[in-house]
Amino acid sequence: MSAQNDALEVWIDQDLCTGDGICAQYAPEVFELDIDGLAYVKGTDDELLADPGATTPVPLPLLNEVVDSAKECPGDCIHVRRVSDKVEVYGPDAE
Repeated sequence: MSAQNDALEVWIDQDLCTGDGICAQYAPEVFELDIDGLAYVKGTDDELLADPGATTPVPLPLLNEVVDSAKECPGDCIHVRRVSDKVEVYGPDAE
């Protein structure tokens, strides 16, 4: 990834989520398990974003934790992409 401080956003494909909760362990500020047992991203106001495909900004201090979540996720359902061009940089669809 370029060092241009490209803003990143993350979203979860709940259809593939296994409810493992690894993401919420890595980055509880970004991910949370809902009562349905699936993981969701949280908005900047700490509210759960339950809409399918909802994205939230990746806080730079938590970039490594979010990337590790995407890599370790057994459901391969965490997608991290650049905001500028929507290109996935981490996750199942990354180059």
